[in-house]
Amino acid sequence: MQLLQLQLTGVGPFDGETFRFCDDAGAARAVTVVHGGGGVGKTTLLSAIATTRPGYAVVQPARGRAEGAAPHVSSEWGLGQDDADRPHSLRVTTPSTKRAPDDEASVLQRREQALFDRLARSGGFAFVALPSVRWFSRQPILLNAPLRTVARYDVRSPTGLEDATRADLARETKQALAYAELASALARTSNASLHEGFDLLGSAMRATVQQLVALAGFGYDGLDPCSFEPIFVDEAGRGLPFDSLPTRARHLVAFAALPTRTLWAAYPGRDPRESEGVVVIDEVDQHLDPVVQSGLVAALRAALPTVQWILTTTSPTVAGSCESAEVLALRRLPDADRVELFTGSHALTH
Repeated sequence: MQLLQLQLTGVGPFDGETFRFCDDAGAARAVTVVHGGGGVGKTTLLSAIATTRPGYAVVQPARGRAEGAAPHVSSEWGLGQDDADRPHSLRVTTPSTKRAPDDEASVLQRREQALFDRLARSGGFAFVALPSVRWFSRQPILLNAPLRTVARYDVRSPTGLEDATRADLARETKQALAYAELASALARTSNASLHEGFDLLGSAMRATVQQLVALAGFGYDGLDPCSFEPIFVDEAGRGLPFDSLPTRARHLVAFAALPTRTLWAAYPGRDPRESEGVVVIDEVDQHLDPVVQSGLVAALRAALPTVQWILTTTSPTVAGSCESAEVLALRRLPDADRVELFTGSHALTH
């Protein structure tokens, strides 16, 4: 699946604003960068996407809105690989939205949304959200049954973009790396028919992590055989465990490892590099130097070319590395207490 359009009414600073994530022909853009300063609603936008998608739609919080002005989100999704025969997009809306009782189209849309909510429980509909507050604690890797961790994907799991208590990505990133290496190695020495896709996970994980971490001048070397800790090498050939990497490199590893794991879990038996999905990253420029920022979008495209990346940033470097059609600029006008959306050439930062 991929996002085509999102309309927000009474959500944060947006009241009837429509965001397009597709080109003029209606095809989903591979990358959309939402550029703006603090307090313009970038996180609110990503949270609206995360809570109004196939398989997971919840009521929007009423943050300071007047009584009776219930916030509402309406999204349009191209299902792609999740329903290749579908001729039109799927509309997902905020639950409990009041509709005219005799509106036949609204009733049909509500039933269709309920149908895909049930279908999503069987897998697919891959979605990953990484918050702006990201950090990596120093802790040893903890191995559990793969069916409870790396091989599990629940489309109904909430994504807390504003929950700082869930921002420690160290254990989840290490588990994704370790299980990819261990599972692919074990699959090569046992009945391949019983472990379909594990070899694809291992090769995809190595390729995507290498693509991203190379921006920071490092390479991925696999696992330490004694501790199972992921090992990386610097430009001088010295080995470093994940915990010893500089902050910028650990963020890049997470940007590659976590989406790859989710895509493989959502579509077992398929190469994650060929699977569709949506990955949103809030404040993607956090902790990245300008050199890494300038090459980040191109590296994300190359690592997972069939994924739709939706990134927010305050960095003009990240925004400037994209085509103007790929940038949505949010700006708070000085003469009014409102945020306005700029697209195309008007979204450029001069």
